[in-house]
Amino acid sequence: MKRPSGLEEAQSPASDIRVFASSCSMHGLGHVFGPGGPMVRRGLWTTAVLLALATLLYQVAGRVRYYGEFHHETALEERESRRLTFPAVTLCNINPLRRSRLTPNDLHWAGPALLGLEPTEHAAYLRALGRPPAPPGFMPSPTFDVARLYARAGHALEDMLLACRYRGWLCGPENFTTEAVLLGPLPAAQLDCSMQGHASQPGALTPAGSGPKVFTRMGQCYSFNSGAEGAELLTTPKGGMGNGLEVLLDVQQDEYLPVWRDTEETPFEVGIRVQIHSQEEPPLVDQLGFGAAPGYQTFVSCQKQQLSFLPPPWGDCSSVSLDPDFEPEPSGPLDPPRPSLGPSPPYSLIGCRLACESRYVARKCGCRMMHMPGGAPVCSPQQYKDCAHPALDAMLQKDACTCPNPCASTRYAKELSMVRMPSRAAARYLARKHNRSEAYIAENVLMLDIFFEALNYETVEQKKAYEMSELLGDIGGQMGLFIGASLLTVLEILDYLCELQEGLGSQRTPVPHLSLGSRPPTPPCAVTKTLSSSQRTCYLVTQL
Repeated sequence: MKRPSGLEEAQSPASDIRVFASSCSMHGLGHVFGPGGPMVRRGLWTTAVLLALATLLYQVAGRVRYYGEFHHETALEERESRRLTFPAVTLCNINPLRRSRLTPNDLHWAGPALLGLEPTEHAAYLRALGRPPAPPGFMPSPTFDVARLYARAGHALEDMLLACRYRGWLCGPENFTTEAVLLGPLPAAQLDCSMQGHASQPGALTPAGSGPKVFTRMGQCYSFNSGAEGAELLTTPKGGMGNGLEVLLDVQQDEYLPVWRDTEETPFEVGIRVQIHSQEEPPLVDQLGFGAAPGYQTFVSCQKQQLSFLPPPWGDCSSVSLDPDFEPEPSGPLDPPRPSLGPSPPYSLIGCRLACESRYVARKCGCRMMHMPGGAPVCSPQQYKDCAHPALDAMLQKDACTCPNPCASTRYAKELSMVRMPSRAAARYLARKHNRSEAYIAENVLMLDIFFEALNYETVEQKKAYEMSELLGDIGGQMGLFIGASLLTVLEILDYLCELQEGLGSQRTPVPHLSLGSRPPTPPCAVTKTLSSSQRTCYLVTQL
């Protein structure tokens, strides 16, 4: 066989493209760079390969751009369950304060801010309450606590709750929240008494413990199955009436405050406000509650809905709770942040709104309203009137709180229906049982029946519309469709480029020969192969 000359060796790298094209798995290259053939045929193949490559790049760019937009889709599914956790039920009397518990000291401190009374009207208001005027030489107390006023003068659950059953088991006030949540324990004289007889009867629910009182903007409220202080949550294995909570309530209209003048806080209604909510979110009865009127039995059929949202960049949900305590700006950039006290509660939309409102009012007034969370002191009645109420109203008007949806939440769809109660026969029985007149029973007593419609529940879940695996699959499919290539084809091209770089580098970099004698002449066009750093890199890429 004839040995190739130096000129042929110099031209061999140029012919390597033909060898590579004939062995490469990418379609069309062999026809473009193959030996022989008319130029027209090669030109057509070149045009076809370039068009296919351009189409591939266009499609891949579109897929990558679509993936970068982070689209999501919402899936609605109905699931079955053998047992569901019963929701928390918060009850509030529409009347915030009992007339029999108001004192001249209460009117002195809270009359202008909470009732819209002028000091000169206190005596007339006491007469409207059926109370004697303030005695001569009356001296108001040096301090006053709004939350303790509502805890003392608000409607007591043991007076309102005439009967209570959960799935046929007896329950009572001890199964509701009954201790101060924002102020710590109240003095023993101010604690609400509970109907301990219910817990000792057969078939009665275990008391949930001395849970915290629930203060809302409507005053003192009570929550059933709130899970406070780690109490075990109640569940139900069946749907329909008789498998939920049934309560018979007395709204105590005789204790309602007289309507002195028309203000934003003056209630004109009579009855109970009710909110059905998850144990992970605080109640917001004044905005999200529904009404139950005396003289009616209200049936509430619930269906559980479990919502799941995506965090950024696919969605805007959050799972980080907002600290309700206002923290002033640090004096220096190196000042450490103030450590948080205790674990933060689960994030909820209502909790975020209340925490945001508490921070805003605390920043403006140096205190918080009694229904707001946090460690700031409760505003005095004068601070309520002069600062807290105007600041909160201004904040709500400009919508200063931005609270994203929680990443996971539970809500309850409700269907309400009502019937008149009691009947004439039942009115006589209830009047004898509770030592009241039939007219009082008709005007003050209501029944509330809350239950699950069925044990199935809905899930609303946000999902990523385009995953990374789908992006890679689309790119691979486009490569196979247009140029017949795969990931190994890309490695083949990289390997060839490394070999080409190796050949070009060997032409430019001569290698010195260590020899004591004369060395043979080197042909001017010969290629000398060297081992450089670029060659090592190409070798590693080739191995990969």
